[in-house]
Amino acid sequence: MKITNLLLATGLICFPGLLCASELFYDDAKYIDGINVHAVSDVFADIYEKLDGVNWAGKNVGVAIENLEKINPDAHIAATGERAVLVWGDELIANYPYPESKDWKAYGEITTALILKMREKDKQLHSLPETSLYQVVVNALLSGIDQNGTYVYSRDAINDADTRILTSIGFDGGRDFKSNFRITGVYKDSPADIAGIHEGDIISEVNGKRVAQMSDADMSAVLSGYNSGTVKIKLLTPFGNRNVTLRRATVVLADADIIHRAKNATTDGILEIVVHKVSDGAVDIVNEALAKYNDVGGIILDLRTAKGDDEKAAAKMAGLFMGSVPVMRIRETAVDELEIIPGGEAITKAPVVVLISDNTSGTSEAIASAFYENKRGVLIGTPTAGRARIASHIDLNNGGVLVLLNKSVKTGKGNSIDGRGVFPLVCLSNIRNTQQREAFFLNIINGDFNARDYNSNKNVDVKALRKACPNITSGEDEDSMASAVSLKILTDKNIYNELMDL
Repeated sequence: MKITNLLLATGLICFPGLLCASELFYDDAKYIDGINVHAVSDVFADIYEKLDGVNWAGKNVGVAIENLEKINPDAHIAATGERAVLVWGDELIANYPYPESKDWKAYGEITTALILKMREKDKQLHSLPETSLYQVVVNALLSGIDQNGTYVYSRDAINDADTRILTSIGFDGGRDFKSNFRITGVYKDSPADIAGIHEGDIISEVNGKRVAQMSDADMSAVLSGYNSGTVKIKLLTPFGNRNVTLRRATVVLADADIIHRAKNATTDGILEIVVHKVSDGAVDIVNEALAKYNDVGGIILDLRTAKGDDEKAAAKMAGLFMGSVPVMRIRETAVDELEIIPGGEAITKAPVVVLISDNTSGTSEAIASAFYENKRGVLIGTPTAGRARIASHIDLNNGGVLVLLNKSVKTGKGNSIDGRGVFPLVCLSNIRNTQQREAFFLNIINGDFNARDYNSNKNVDVKALRKACPNITSGEDEDSMASAVSLKILTDKNIYNELMDL
């Protein structure tokens, strides 16, 4: 309403200080307010053109300049056919010619011009470097589409992130009430681990300087960085004080962890697989573990914090357990769906319990649904995130990359996951103590456990179901319940078989 009134009042005429010429930047104008306007405009133009050709999970979405107002709540942009007007609060601060359809050069220039005007009013926006400006624009453009996307300044940055490598001395920690730095965790095989540093040890000095006199930024620079470096620390331990010399080194953060519980009187052994990221690296780790421990009586596949956007890796992961079955379908356009089926045979037939939670997202949700649809494992936990999408990587002319989660994932049988989620057969949040667990298992044995097919029932009220099986607040409680219920199901074949037959 404010914009409409201003437009009526102005009649869309040009005011002093408001650029209204058809050319927004002169050829010899290079830097304005520290921004190379022509180079930045070219990048914005490229972003608009590439986004315009993207299919968003079954629908084509046009790119509109008006979405730039999402950058700041005080900004309001209106297009009136021939003009684009920017109002900041009650003040009209820009009035530009609106670009012709598909005139990407003009789109890029008007975006740069609008950003320059907004930077005059927004200190935080003004402080951003060029690469961050591109990210801000991408966020604004995609916010109206309810999709996730990001601008990455180079493809090398994506590759570096995928390797999950950290240059570190190998521990995490924080300050106690005396400003000493207490170690809360040590990376396996890291310099700190090799030096015999343990959780709970206290660092009182670093390179001859008291930790109490160091800032958090100083400590962060010591712990990790892009380069190696020697660090000398004074360590206070329960067994006495130590002077330790460490050198920052590369620490590989695995995408999956393996825990083997040996055979005992009640079980043939349990293999616990914790997946952090569904990737080729995780597949290799799981494959090796399944081959090494091929005689276990059961497997706990923990997907509670698993993420991923690589459909091929997800197919290979599922294929290790169930062979060549449809794992998922990828939907990019309104008519096309790509069915993903792994090749080869399964390498284990051991009973499986799959743990899921609201942090299970992306392709890990498809893996969970494949266990459910193929009756290969029992799903327990709480409903998954419902963010099952696959990324497209779109190269830009400046060497940057648009990473867009624009492909929607369905189950192998074609049921929706994105926006819906995958639901457990056994809801952990409704089994909060030993008495409830015993009653639950007794109901299964007596045939009194009434399970509904929530995952393939398209008419189920998702909100009501999530409310009936809420997230578990305490991580310790969730771990305890997940472990107790999983072990009971895997060690009691009658219970496992009853749940699998439901």
